[in-house]
Amino acid sequence: MQAYRSLTLTFSRLDALEGAAGILGWDAQTLMPDGAAEGRADQLATLRGMIHDLVTAPATAEDLARAGEEPLGEGERANLREMRRIHRHATAVPRDLVEANSRAVMRAEMIWREARRTADFPLLLPHFAEVLRLQREIAQAKGAALGLAPYDALLDGYDPGLRWSMVAPLFAELRSVLPGLIEAARARQAREPAVLPLPGPFAVERQREVGLALMRAAGFDFRRGRLDVSLHPFCGGAADDVRITTRYDEADVTRALMGVLHETGHALYEQGRPVAWRGQPAGHARGMSLHESQSLIIEMQAGRSRDFVDYLAPLLRQSFGGEGPAWSADNLHRLYTRVEPGFIRVDADEVTYPAHILLRTELETAMLAGDLAPADLPAAFDAGMKDLLGLDVPDDARGCLQDIHWPGGAFGYFPTYTLGAMIAAQLFERANAAEPEIRPALARGDFSPLVGWLRREVHARASTLDTQDLLVAATGRGLSGEPFLNHLRRRYLDA
Repeated sequence: MQAYRSLTLTFSRLDALEGAAGILGWDAQTLMPDGAAEGRADQLATLRGMIHDLVTAPATAEDLARAGEEPLGEGERANLREMRRIHRHATAVPRDLVEANSRAVMRAEMIWREARRTADFPLLLPHFAEVLRLQREIAQAKGAALGLAPYDALLDGYDPGLRWSMVAPLFAELRSVLPGLIEAARARQAREPAVLPLPGPFAVERQREVGLALMRAAGFDFRRGRLDVSLHPFCGGAADDVRITTRYDEADVTRALMGVLHETGHALYEQGRPVAWRGQPAGHARGMSLHESQSLIIEMQAGRSRDFVDYLAPLLRQSFGGEGPAWSADNLHRLYTRVEPGFIRVDADEVTYPAHILLRTELETAMLAGDLAPADLPAAFDAGMKDLLGLDVPDDARGCLQDIHWPGGAFGYFPTYTLGAMIAAQLFERANAAEPEIRPALARGDFSPLVGWLRREVHARASTLDTQDLLVAATGRGLSGEPFLNHLRRRYLDA
């Protein structure tokens, strides 16, 4: 097994380099001064080039060919399969394009900060246009090498095996059902007493303390991770150093806390991956749809359940000295499950959130196909928001500039958010059937029965199975939109 052993050493080095890049990327979003952007762009581009060289080296290709002839166990064959997938993606894109894309993305992300703050899309436009040009080159190169349509090649990079032919029917059903669901949910709300806002202000330090308490309740390992602040909440870092961020608003405590639970769900997946496969592709998280499912099962399925809110309400009253009916569990649950179309995707409720993803998916596929010019993005975005949610976007900061994904070159990422919501509903449905203690435990602020089930059925499997096979093993069937729609109807129409 000489070739296979050689590959494991190569991919362990790759994992270490990816971890270093992850920490540098985290620092760029949280602590790095703006003046360091050019130097950081060079650092990350150099690392990405080194990673590319290591994956695409002739010796790696030779080992991949020879390892297939060696006597491997089931787990080793799964690891080799993932090594080959990574190699195919890497060899499809030349090194100079990898480095050019890394530099363009770093510059665009830094400009995006100022452009979003000032709602100035023209400031970002030339940098965004360059990122898009490079993403189209990457999509074409990968598509040609992998025998895929360009957009499928990008989807496959974020979610191995995902194809537009799988996404399209699920999203078409959502597009047809969503308007009626939003209307019915809002009509039901209108028949109930008005939701009372929690009276602030809410000191940031107290919000942080409550967020840390929720992370502990969910099982976050602070020996291998931390919580910080960024303009756009995210989970990053490295395998044993998982960094999550949130953002605070002294006028609204609800956003930061759910943001913390969301990112904690991502972090639990990273911290729960199998130690036996640490540093190897089989031990990686299984794509972004499954990753999003882990954040949404913690935040949406569990964190906004009435069971958990019964625990959360007295914690918030004690933490912020709250008194009166606004602080009741009933009011807090209605506050956390209120359906109200809004401009900002990350603040959207469960029912309107898919509309944000449908719009972004339509726009990015049009941009990649050359049917939508970068300069026309703001108008197209605003028209889509009017069509899907009936909103008139007041400025680009609350429109096409709100997300870092496109300046960051993350084309093909957006669909995984709603696919993740579908997977989360499917997993939560099955978890509750298998572990009846989950809901009573949530009412005590205890996530351990749920997280324990996820550890066994999802986290421990990492990438030893593909997404569909993992879902079949965990829930008895492949991905379906039915559990998600059933969940929305139960929570927002029938409750």
